[in-house]
Amino acid sequence: MPLLPSNIHLPVTEILEELKSTFSRHHEVILQAPPGAGKTSLVPLALSAEPWLGHKKILMLEPRRIATRAAAHRMADLIREPVGHTVGYRMRLDTKVSLNTKIEVITEGILTRMLQEDPSLANVGLVIFDEFHERSLDADLALALCLKGRSLFREDDPLKVLIMSATLDSQKLEELTAAPVISSEGKQYPVDIVYGKSSQPKDSLHDKAVTATLTALADNPDSSILVFLPGQGEIRRVEDSLAIELQSRKIRGVHLRTLYGNLSLEAQQAAIAPVPVAGERKVVLATNIAETSLTIEGVDVVIDSGFAREPVFDPASGMTRLHTRKISQASSIQRMGRAGRLRPGKCYRLWSKSQQDQMAPHATPEILNADLTPVALQLFQWGINDPMDLAWLDPPGSGPWLQAVSLLMKLGAIVQGDNGLRLSNHGIQMAGLAAHPRLAHMLICGQSIGQASTASLLASILSDRDPFGRETPDMNERLDILSGKSKCPNQHRGWFRRAHQLAEQFIGQIRGLKIELPAQSLKSDQVLGYLIACAYPDRIARRRHAGGFQLSNGRGVSIAGSHVLGKSKWLAVAEAGGMARSISDIIQSAATLDETLFESLLADQIV
Repeated sequence: MPLLPSNIHLPVTEILEELKSTFSRHHEVILQAPPGAGKTSLVPLALSAEPWLGHKKILMLEPRRIATRAAAHRMADLIREPVGHTVGYRMRLDTKVSLNTKIEVITEGILTRMLQEDPSLANVGLVIFDEFHERSLDADLALALCLKGRSLFREDDPLKVLIMSATLDSQKLEELTAAPVISSEGKQYPVDIVYGKSSQPKDSLHDKAVTATLTALADNPDSSILVFLPGQGEIRRVEDSLAIELQSRKIRGVHLRTLYGNLSLEAQQAAIAPVPVAGERKVVLATNIAETSLTIEGVDVVIDSGFAREPVFDPASGMTRLHTRKISQASSIQRMGRAGRLRPGKCYRLWSKSQQDQMAPHATPEILNADLTPVALQLFQWGINDPMDLAWLDPPGSGPWLQAVSLLMKLGAIVQGDNGLRLSNHGIQMAGLAAHPRLAHMLICGQSIGQASTASLLASILSDRDPFGRETPDMNERLDILSGKSKCPNQHRGWFRRAHQLAEQFIGQIRGLKIELPAQSLKSDQVLGYLIACAYPDRIARRRHAGGFQLSNGRGVSIAGSHVLGKSKWLAVAEAGGMARSISDIIQSAATLDETLFESLLADQIV
């Protein structure tokens, strides 16, 4: 029985029969549909009763947690059921599924874990890659593994794959999959684009965003506004300035909301929900988390800064840094589309028309800028020691791949076998933990010295965005907050809850592991430095002068100000940041390292 109610009509409805017919003849399909066409909500429901699906599930990947939850709730609302029955979702720290769940909306990293547990995805009939234009590392890897798993294990009952987005590099996808392309023209409301002056490097993005928002509020007195900014810092500063301006100008009935990944679920939902009082409106200050798969109620005006903050792996330092970059034309189209989902809208672009024409058509795929260590560990778990054995849209570079393999060898995850490199027993245990390989190694080391709880809390800190930034470089202070020795600032309560939830998951994963590493007890003041050194052996730092250190990878780092850590002879550094071309970075989180450990547990570290 079809799940999609017959009275639902959105632009994508017009191509649903064509999509069904195409899937009866093909195993892969590419669907291109503009923002607001309804593809995320309607396509999974429409395909859920197709004969080729049988009793198998549909998995739909979303690039972000908030979009994952929103998509599941929207579909459940359409069929008048609670989330977790026919439609559910699955993500880290939050899952609502049942034995009756036919459609699971999942975050991209969840699928790669599922593929490790069952490469055939035996209970899955269709995998939908939504908003694939974002080209995240997890999505590219998941697609490659789905295609490989199907060729190895699903010859008689092939897994079907649907790739969806508003803006796709269809030519590459067609070459990889030979999939037919279906386009939904859609009926998005018209959006009037207002270009600004040519942006210059010296321009203040903050000032331009505040001015544009105040102008838009005046020019569109009945509209709510979505403002795209690069990151949390810019959002907070613009929010503060707007609050002052609204008060001084006596502009009432405007609610300021923020929307970014590190925000609590309640705050994110407040940004998406309608304003509580009729006739009032809101200004939502958001990162690119709001770019896709979300309808923010009431918004018909968008202000686009033209920038986004993206993680970029720096091979020279072995660290991933956040870079503020100009967005692509595809992203600008996605952002503009937020204004035309509910009614005719307006989009203010804080750059000129000529600069729009000069933008890159698509964003650089993350696989070309990312740390490949997690990918390498997952491929070795599949028995693949050469990434070119998989079909990629963009294959990983040989340099970053070799660097990832080198780190895995240093962590003891892979060893030389009769037929080349393979996972060690330690590496098999690492691959079974839902953590970056560095942190997986650290968790196992922590268990071996009887410090599973401390290692789990530390891993949870290092798995999330650090809300303290450069407030303090001392990792002990973060652990003191999580352990209750120090009070958690109110603005970091969401981080506190997430960290404890994640730590509990880590403890559950490592409890019962048969540890092959030598057990040894440490003094309490040795534990933190040792654990960080386990995760980051390339970031063991020796003091060269007051506040200045040299990492074991040769990189220079320093302690800002006169923090007591700057007097330590040895440090284990977890995070350091700076400019990509600078010769020295600022230490953001670290702990003192007891040099006597080089005679025992860290004897194999060359510093």
